Amino acid sequence: MGLIVQKYGGTSVGTIERILRVADRIASYKEEGHDVVVVVSAMGKSTDVLVDMAKQISAYPSERELDMLLTTGEQVSIALLAMALHTKGYDAISLTGWQAGITTEAIHGRARIKQIDSERIQAEISRGRVVIVAGFQGLSDEGEITTLGRGGSDTSAVTLAASLNADKCEIFTDVSGVYTADPRMVPAASKLDMISYDEMLELANLGAGVLHPRSVEAAKKYKVRLVVRSSFTAEEGTYVEEVANMETGRVVSGVAHDEDVAKVTVVGMPAKVGTLSRLFNTLADNQVNVDIIIQSSYDAAVTNISFTVAADDLKKALDTLENHKAELGFEKVDYEQNLTKVSIVGSGMVNNPGVAAEMFRVLAEKEISIKMVSTSDIKVSCVIPAGQTELAVRSLHSAYGLDVEETAVVHGI
Repeated sequence: MGLIVQKYGGTSVGTIERILRVADRIASYKEEGHDVVVVVSAMGKSTDVLVDMAKQISAYPSERELDMLLTTGEQVSIALLAMALHTKGYDAISLTGWQAGITTEAIHGRARIKQIDSERIQAEISRGRVVIVAGFQGLSDEGEITTLGRGGSDTSAVTLAASLNADKCEIFTDVSGVYTADPRMVPAASKLDMISYDEMLELANLGAGVLHPRSVEAAKKYKVRLVVRSSFTAEEGTYVEEVANMETGRVVSGVAHDEDVAKVTVVGMPAKVGTLSRLFNTLADNQVNVDIIIQSSYDAAVTNISFTVAADDLKKALDTLENHKAELGFEKVDYEQNLTKVSIVGSGMVNNPGVAAEMFRVLAEKEISIKMVSTSDIKVSCVIPAGQTELAVRSLHSAYGLDVEETAVVHGI
């Protein structure tokens, strides 16, 4: 017996039938004697529907009002889940992010959690209630409703587990764990029994959508025992731990891909000390997050600087550069869309030379052009044309011996 925090994603609560099924699962934990705190996302694609409604009114809606709109999605699902538990004879209460004591930065659309006052949740647990918390949302010190960005419900769950000193945090989704690649693209992907925090963080940052990167950061920082499981089966999931005993001889643990990539090249920047600082501080001040960076010089006086951004941030990046062109002193800006970042990740790469060379060989063999490269101790990433994503991912997955005969099952789609 203990305290368990669970998170159910949008597909897990996408219909009334699925909400009732989730209620049954929660009830089984209560029958075993556990205290349960549940974090829930909005139903199915309802967030996308709300965003589309906003865009029909304004191409660039107010970020404050967009947060006000989007947080209603989670309020629908938490209330329905509480009602479902009531009908089964279990005491439950739904709480918005701010009712649950979640305080965030005063940033709309991608706020970070600053602290959690868990007094209200603790009081409800002591009354024997299942506490159901709206994920993805909180309240700033200024009293403004904020959202944590897509996938933020994972972060809500992990930080709540840390705040409550929970015995375990279970992330329920439409796949049965963390796979060696996206099973929707690679049916031969295999489920990992365990993976390290560092490997999971790299995969999450590189496009593996099973966990939000900030949730993995929080789990590592606060030593939260994290499990990724399917809400559609009783199958054991993947444990994310400090050190994972991976299969003997497996150098690469997984292949990730991110199709939300654009490349920007700032041409003719002054080749002076402080150029990079001025450029990237300007982008950071305007909330533009930059990933891969390459600098190339063609004469002593000027330099070209290329970097990648999320495709959704491309316009903001271009507008920011145009607005600061005079002070930055560059000649022009080029950009390229329809790109994908394909990455290999594995802690075994540290002591195995030639892993990157093999990746380049495989992509060259398939005549896949590489536009940018980024490396770390446990990952190699290549930016490639989006149209070659599936070929690249499947080829790399096979080349590093990750294929299995059994076909992966994805529920809820």
